[in-house]
Amino acid sequence: MGANFFNRLLASLISAATCLSISCTTHRVSSTTAQPFVDEIGRPVMIKPSPERIVSLAPSVTETLFALGLDDRIVGVTSFCDYPPEAAGKEKVGDTMRPSIEKIVALKPDLVIASTSSQLEQFVRKLDELGVPIYVSSPRDVEGVLNSIRRIGEITAAQQRAEELVQSLRGRIEAVHKRIALREKPRVFFLLGTEPLITAGRPSFITDLIARAGGESISASEENDYPQFSFETAIAKQPQVIFLQSGEVGLPERLKMTPAARSGRVFHLDDALLLRPGPRIIEGLEQMAQRIHPDAFND
Repeated sequence: MGANFFNRLLASLISAATCLSISCTTHRVSSTTAQPFVDEIGRPVMIKPSPERIVSLAPSVTETLFALGLDDRIVGVTSFCDYPPEAAGKEKVGDTMRPSIEKIVALKPDLVIASTSSQLEQFVRKLDELGVPIYVSSPRDVEGVLNSIRRIGEITAAQQRAEELVQSLRGRIEAVHKRIALREKPRVFFLLGTEPLITAGRPSFITDLIARAGGESISASEENDYPQFSFETAIAKQPQVIFLQSGEVGLPERLKMTPAARSGRVFHLDDALLLRPGPRIIEGLEQMAQRIHPDAFND
């Protein structure tokens, strides 16, 4: 997966939002019962107390809703929402790249939850115009994931369960920190694509994960979320650990001269754990820390 994947993702979301037209009757939340909230990109949104018909537009959101015990309230998800297995039984409203406004409106949701921010601006505006409450979750780092879980718990009247989940996840984060806190931080290169080389920059939550796992990302100074890297730059930075996505067959030949390759420290990690900013991202943190500092997890 390379830059083209990300470009297609963003372009598809925008074109889906601008090209669709709606002929069905909208389901509006009564302003007399709705409560005011501010979502994670600063938008005001009116949401009825304890919404009963929720549509999730992202796998991370779906996983969060299930983790909060709200599966009986989920009426729609995307075709990419494949965890937990019970998500497969939910009505599909298209994929993450092409959500169908018609299908969403037909489900008469009293709450839609999306992930990411400005790329969905026109899509969000369309649902706003149709009177469909849409809350945008936009975590930028691990702490943001925990905050997003809390916020989703708040808007769904599941505050207690959300707080319990956050405290459990925070305990696991702290357990990792205690094991790796005093160890040297090896240079880490996280490959999101190989043709061309795509990595994670400073704003990406992946960079935060690497730091929390006891590593130092060689692309942490990059200002973009997912910048392109040249082979020359990657080799010059001498990464000591390289992570590949599960779909990548192997390391590009030119990177086999890096310290990571020479010492056999090239690892595949589960994309679903690292690229979905939901509760399971802490499992991804644990796996990453175990690869970076295996001696810290021998017991």
